[in-house]
Order: sequence, then structure tokens, then C-alpha cells
Amino acid sequence: MTQKERMLNGLPYKAWLDGLSEERMECKELIYEYNNLRPSERERKSELIKEILGKTGDYVNIEAPFHCDYGKNIEVGEEFFANYNFTVLDVAKVTIGDHAQIAPNVSIYTAGHPIHPESRNSGYEYGIPVMIGNNVWIGGNSVILPGVTIGDNVVIGAGSVVTKDIPDNMIAAGNPCKVIREITEADRDYYYKNKKFDVDDYK
Repeated sequence: MTQKERMLNGLPYKAWLDGLSEERMECKELIYEYNNLRPSERERKSELIKEILGKTGDYVNIEAPFHCDYGKNIEVGEEFFANYNFTVLDVAKVTIGDHAQIAPNVSIYTAGHPIHPESRNSGYEYGIPVMIGNNVWIGGNSVILPGVTIGDNVVIGAGSVVTKDIPDNMIAAGNPCKVIREITEADRDYYYKNKKFDVDDYK
């Protein structure tokens, strides 16, 4: 089994062997181009992000700067948007559903290292997949840790550190991130706290 196969199967692996360094360099070159495009180069931006990522919907928009390790291990659905400074350590698969909204400075980490210093100094590391459902909004400066699954229709509050799975239809926040309450039909008519929509075309 190659180090890449070990990496993608959640086993301890060494990140500089079997061509992994070269794959990361290829991704870095594409990311460098992406992050240095002029704002008006929208067509090239769209082409390039679809080349970097493993799978996308028709529309995907990630504001520069964006950073990832391999790119091909990231899959996003339709109408995907991520704001500035989106960072994904994608040594394992990161799967994000349709209509995701990612605020600035969000990080998704699939990568980790052994706890014991001698084991860690051996150079072995690991990756555990992250899964994020449909219609998820992740607030600014949040961190998603390895192995986490976030369900459909979830809102993650700004500044959260998500260490455990979050079920469907929940608002969750904090460090560590915890469920605050369920999202219900009563939330539909409000756009911010107790402020109601003054238009009719939001439904």
C-alpha cells in the first residue's frame, strides 16, 4: 500500500513519500495562480477552481485567498460559496453539500498528528474525513476538526470549534461547539434575531 493509499484510508502515513510532496506542489502552483488573479478575471477563476477541486456543482465561488493541500480531495455541491481565507487541510476527503455558505476565516482540518511526542516525531500523520450536509452556514473564524459530520440545514455560530457531529436542523456554537436549539418553521419569517422580513419573496 502506498503512502497516498494509506493517507486516503485513514491510516498513519508519511507525507513526503510516494509522490505526495509533488502532488502538493502541483496544487500550490494552481492555488498561487488562483489567489493572484485579477478580480475581473472571473471566467479564469471559475475554470481554475473547478480544476483544483475534485468535484463541484455548476456554480462555485471561493474568494481569494484560498488554501488547501491537494484540492482533489474536496467535493462541493451546487451553489457553493466560501468567503476570504478559506483553508482546507484535505489529506482526507472533505465533502460539502449543496447551497453551503462559508464565512471568512473558516478552516476545515482533516489532518492530525499522534498525541505522544515520540510517535509524533516519527513523522507519521493521519487524515480523517469531514462531511458537511446541504444548506449549511458556517460562521466566521470557525474550525471544523477531523472526523466531524455536520448535518443538513445547520448553522454554526461564528468562532466555533466543532469537535463532534452536529445533527440536522440545528443551531450550534461555542468552543467546543454545542447544539443551542433546533431550527423550526417559526424561524422562517425572521432575517436577524427579532427582525422580520419586510418583503414577500424570501419564501
